[in-house]
Amino acid sequence: MSHTHARPADAGAGTPPRPNAVVAVLALAGIVVALMQTLVIPIVPELPRLLDAPASDAAWAVTATLLAAAVATPVVGRLGDMFGKRRMLLLSIVLLVSGSVVCALADSLVPMIIGRGLQGLAAAVIPLGISIMRDVLPAERLAGSTALMSASLGVGGALGLPAAAFIADNWNWHLLFWTSAALGALSFLLVLAVVPESTVRSGGRFDLVGSLGLSTGLVSLLLAVSKGADWGWTSGTTLGLFAAAVVILAAWGRYELKAKQPLVDLRTTARPQVLFTNLASVALGFSMFAMSLVLPQLLQLPEQTGYGLGKSMMTVGLVLAPQGLVMMAMSAVSAGLTKAKGPKVTLMAGALIVAAGYGLSIVLMSEVWHLVLVSCVIGGGVGFTYGAMPALIMGAVPESETAAANSLNTLMRSLGTSFASALAGVILAQMTTDFGGYALPSENGFKVVMAIGAGAALLAFVLASFIPKRRTAVPTADAGGGDSTPTDSTPADGAPADGAPADGAPADGAPADGAPADSARADAGAAVKA
Repeated sequence: MSHTHARPADAGAGTPPRPNAVVAVLALAGIVVALMQTLVIPIVPELPRLLDAPASDAAWAVTATLLAAAVATPVVGRLGDMFGKRRMLLLSIVLLVSGSVVCALADSLVPMIIGRGLQGLAAAVIPLGISIMRDVLPAERLAGSTALMSASLGVGGALGLPAAAFIADNWNWHLLFWTSAALGALSFLLVLAVVPESTVRSGGRFDLVGSLGLSTGLVSLLLAVSKGADWGWTSGTTLGLFAAAVVILAAWGRYELKAKQPLVDLRTTARPQVLFTNLASVALGFSMFAMSLVLPQLLQLPEQTGYGLGKSMMTVGLVLAPQGLVMMAMSAVSAGLTKAKGPKVTLMAGALIVAAGYGLSIVLMSEVWHLVLVSCVIGGGVGFTYGAMPALIMGAVPESETAAANSLNTLMRSLGTSFASALAGVILAQMTTDFGGYALPSENGFKVVMAIGAGAALLAFVLASFIPKRRTAVPTADAGGGDSTPTDSTPADGAPADGAPADGAPADGAPADGAPADSARADAGAAVKA
């Protein structure tokens, strides 16, 4: 995010967009990205055998996607603001298809890691899609459309799991990746045919030093978090990576504050509306992952444990699938609440619903229908929060910075899921029960993780309460290319500048970018633990 001025693109949309078609195609692209993450879950336990590699090495097929997505999300978002969101969306889909083909042809570990890394580079599709919606859709359509686009992440993840399990059980595992490639190619063609390019771009010089600094810091942090359990939390490698992350990110922040055209405008990020939305996103990302980790394990553990349900991966997918449908249905309700009360209220309501779902799970986890109910309640709350966060972000940043800002928000959620994975892994490794000579996570261990998930959702509620009711002025581009000037304060709860409505719709077709697939990464991480 930088202070460069927005300028019209050289080639704008030649004809008015068809809103319904644009929303449908972008949502499909988001679902395909989520599917890409979910498709690998049924074969994660079999990867060491399939790739003829040790389990610790095979896990890099998941870790590579996590790291690539963390690096790509803020960088691609900024490039979308500068050079065109549709262009970067298409490039992301090409990387998805390329990675899928590489994985489909792979029979060893190295090409699988390369392919999964390429797939991870497509993680910015959802934030880019949200940003395109802000640019090309009528203001009255924006709240519902961005909520649906955000929900596509969970929808794809939930619906993809049973489909992936069915394919893995009945055909060669390579078909999973051929399916991903085919769906990606279809999305590419539909975006090319239906979605217009944004007419608002910031231009300017890309912050290469800033992007390298942020990428190095994030990779160090996420490597330490994701591999700490394997390497040892007190090992020299883990502690060294944590220390490197602190030093590199601190130096990066200092550099960004001095840069004329930074990758991430930290002054914009420090605005209360952006800051507390991002902090709430970390807490919600943490909270969401607890369910993704616990429910599949409860469903698959043997019934003889006294709390496991002894179900197959196919059943796990079918149990979690309704959650995606509820999330999609709640996107419309979320949009209505946002229009009536503002996205701050929607975010707080969603956080409370998520906390209530986790509260239910502590007392209802002994039957399949219990877990269906719990996942649907949590999914409904997530649908509320996913719709509110982009509206809050877009209401607090200039038009030319929305893609980068939304991408950063998505990154915050991803960091939350990574932290949750590490903490839950430690808890479940310590709270075990003996079963036939094997140490399995205990029932109380699962309850503790779910209770922490509820606490994280309540923390998100508290953080969201600090979001200002009336947002501060934000800079807008001066038409003549002069210095940026602030607009007058506008009604809050995420209402954008220039008189746009309180539901987060931008004025004058301003652009916005969204954020990558955290839940998808969370699902893949859950599979590793399951």
